[in-house]
Amino acid sequence: MKVLVVGGTGYIGSHVVKRLLNAGHDPAIFHRGQTDAELPPHVCHILGDRQQLFDFRDEFKQLAPQVVLDVMPYVERDALIVTQTFRGIAERVVALSSQDVYRSFGILWHLENTPANVTPIVEDAPLRSVLYLYRQLAEGKDDLKYNYDKIPVEQVFMSDADLSATVLRLPAVYGIGDTKHRLFDYLKRMDDRRPFILLENDFARWRWTRGYVENVADAIVLAISDDRAKNRIYNIGEPEALTEREWVKSIARVVGWNGEIIAMPRAELPEHLKPRIWFEHDLYVDTTRIRSELDYKERVSRSEALRKTIAWERANPPTDLEPNQFDYDAEDATLKIWQSK
Repeated sequence: MKVLVVGGTGYIGSHVVKRLLNAGHDPAIFHRGQTDAELPPHVCHILGDRQQLFDFRDEFKQLAPQVVLDVMPYVERDALIVTQTFRGIAERVVALSSQDVYRSFGILWHLENTPANVTPIVEDAPLRSVLYLYRQLAEGKDDLKYNYDKIPVEQVFMSDADLSATVLRLPAVYGIGDTKHRLFDYLKRMDDRRPFILLENDFARWRWTRGYVENVADAIVLAISDDRAKNRIYNIGEPEALTEREWVKSIARVVGWNGEIIAMPRAELPEHLKPRIWFEHDLYVDTTRIRSELDYKERVSRSEALRKTIAWERANPPTDLEPNQFDYDAEDATLKIWQSK
């Protein structure tokens, strides 16, 4: 199958392209040329800006992809450009979305006053009523966070009468190449032989659906290659959502760290450990639909996924640490005061 991947050299996209190749498909990549995914030389690269995607329509006609995978449709305009460009060229678009579309995510930011989703959250559960939830963090109207929202993106793709679509709602994706370094905060403390790790009370109990990047890539390729995914929306992620305490423990088992995980009230924590959001409600989604309809299952176990991720994190630590991100003196002082009460 010929597949065009829009944004296929980044964290998730590069894993998907490699999986497409391994499955015998013929992927081509449209990207800006700013990252190198170390792909085989025969993979077709088309360089350009996605905002000018329509200008490449003649080239796309010659390429004749059956499916277009849009890895990074961040704002409504992104989706509109893709649908306008590939009508009459491709049979279907697969768009990567996020589980932040659900109502419970708006509650985490205290932007919703409605009841939380019942967990585990199914694909037909209520979405957020408040759009652009990151706008409060934007530095201006030109900041991507100002207009970012996957809800209008999904609506554009799923409502197009001339181009079929599949929407995949991704979890918190960890693994090799993770630009957010989701394991690093805990891993560094363990490698630094810290005797304890502090968590906010609600955060320690909070459940969040995660997915290892190679398994997520498998699910994406399955949705690309299986016609049963046409006009469907799927949650992707591990079947069991660990609490944050359980997640730290699972990392500790792989690392061999025997320290203590201590939960305490938000007000008692040092400033650099106080969460910016509120964890009253879980973001635990139901992934039954993709498992039953497309026969999806994880290829890499969680323990193996963590081993691979930890090895990568140690070899590729982030370079943009906050000045007080690992203020161990403040953490020691906090625990001392807490234990004295």
